[in-house]
Amino acid sequence: MLNANRYQPISKTVTRYEEIAGQRQAIRISYWVQGEGPLIVMLPSLGRDVEDFEPVSTLLSDAGYRVACPSPRGIGASTGRMTNLTLHDFGRDIVSVIEAEGGKPAFVAGHAFGNWTARVVAVDRPDLVQAVIILAAGPRVVAPGPGAGLPHCMDKSLDAAVRLDWIKKVFFAQASDASVWLDGWHPEVADVQRAAKAATPIDSWWGAGNARILDVRALEDAFAPQEAGWQLSKDLGAQRVTTVAIANAGHALLPEQPAAVAEAIKTYLRDFQD
Repeated sequence: MLNANRYQPISKTVTRYEEIAGQRQAIRISYWVQGEGPLIVMLPSLGRDVEDFEPVSTLLSDAGYRVACPSPRGIGASTGRMTNLTLHDFGRDIVSVIEAEGGKPAFVAGHAFGNWTARVVAVDRPDLVQAVIILAAGPRVVAPGPGAGLPHCMDKSLDAAVRLDWIKKVFFAQASDASVWLDGWHPEVADVQRAAKAATPIDSWWGAGNARILDVRALEDAFAPQEAGWQLSKDLGAQRVTTVAIANAGHALLPEQPAAVAEAIKTYLRDFQD
């Protein structure tokens, strides 16, 4: 039986500087870290913060891992330039966290939007990445329905019942409680993240460099419907990509099946133990 209170999260901030138009600007990334052992860095979904990882991070820290969860710039205490960004800028934010945590190769896990950044980190700094873990990733071209519904999920001017219906339809499995995602949205940050993705050629990061990949798929993910037959292993090869399917979960995945997600990660990481 896991002791859920064994490790309490510790809040940290890492600061780096960059030169923009002759001016030195600070980028501060706030994150919390929990546990001891090999480092797993977990990156949240589009327009959302790290609270979505709370159950999963506790399970992983109790299993002998150190889990760092950085808030994306623009959310909470994480600050930095929010214009003319690419995914490489978000990737450098994650590199700064890995370096602050000792600079040894880490496992980088990204949920939905976060998986794009995770793959960029593996391309830009392969020396700092043991493997990439992607959670509820979509294909190169996602189904048009959920993408069109996404703005309604974040629009707090809508009646809560209307928003809940959209959140359920876009993100959650049929049997899941979607109300847990009524809060926690940052639409302005989501716009910046989408623009950064659009500004970054997909072929430059899609393959995650040469990193090994765990692809955790949700069987009721509207962004990657099973009937489409898409799997990342078909793009990159089964020798690099290990695929695990999680039942009774949609694109949200983390609040729906935290124990199953944690177990998939733990099982995969056993191959990296000495």
